[in-house]
Amino acid sequence: MRVDTPVNNIGKLDRTLCVAPMLDWTTKHCRFFHRLLSQNAVLYTEMVTTGALIHGDRERHLGFNQQEHPVALQLGGSSVQDLALCSKMAEDYGYDEVNLNIGCPSDRVQNGRFGACLMAEPDLVAECVAAMQATVDIPVTVKSRIGIDNQDSYQALAAFIATVADAGCKTFIIHARKAWLSGLSPKQNREIPPLRYDVVQQIKQDFATLEIIINGGIATLEQAEALMPGVDGVMIGREAYHNPYLLAAVDGIFYQCSTEIKTRQEIVLALVPYIQEQLAAGERLHSITRHILGLFHGVTGAKAWRRHLSVYAPKAHADENVVLQALELVQV
Repeated sequence: MRVDTPVNNIGKLDRTLCVAPMLDWTTKHCRFFHRLLSQNAVLYTEMVTTGALIHGDRERHLGFNQQEHPVALQLGGSSVQDLALCSKMAEDYGYDEVNLNIGCPSDRVQNGRFGACLMAEPDLVAECVAAMQATVDIPVTVKSRIGIDNQDSYQALAAFIATVADAGCKTFIIHARKAWLSGLSPKQNREIPPLRYDVVQQIKQDFATLEIIINGGIATLEQAEALMPGVDGVMIGREAYHNPYLLAAVDGIFYQCSTEIKTRQEIVLALVPYIQEQLAAGERLHSITRHILGLFHGVTGAKAWRRHLSVYAPKAHADENVVLQALELVQV
């Protein structure tokens, strides 16, 4: 839903704990669900290309529920003018941040000349960031790798950071793996290149005035806590999707909130009114429930929960009762 005035509920974003942008996963339904688990974690959209916003269904790509705040839009593109225009769209819709994807290594993304391949063009990235920042008042941030192909020296990464920071970027989210632009699939690029948390921590030491968020391979909140002393924040990706209930402890651990943690059952019941609202608006149940399959990860009955939702939620006219029936199959 578009708003006339930019919405930023918390002023300067506290990115101590973020949930990564993940294509086909961090949809508005997923983000609403994650917000029920944590009131403070910063949430990111799927990457949206500038072409999709300029030439496609803008409301479909940008619309979100106001309860998702703080929420950032991730953009993919390399046209200075298009990125500035789409950043303004993001601000007009009420996003709290716009993030530029300089980390995705897929062939499709490279063919569009955006994503990780832009690490080889720091001057272009800087020009894009400067134009975006000149257009909006919300923060413009960059998500990158620690390097690409054989351009993976610390000196190259530091030069990239320095160039883009000089253009006005104050926050860098760094996936602590380099990316191979050919020869590895996106999945392999998340697993094969070794994690180098020390490289990201060194960037923070050398660029002390910048906000540095570390990303890549973080599977537990304990691991996130252990990484925190060397950086400003931690971004969790796939683990937050496959085992989302770990987000329930985020507010207490990372934001010193004393609010009692909701049970998994309470989360499901809190989601029911949203499901009813979305179904009334024409959404299919499966588009929502596919994001909650992992809620009971590690709990007796989790397999039955997943099976029931997977079988019955895609059926025509499926409604919230499918979710309530699935809830009866787990021990809570």
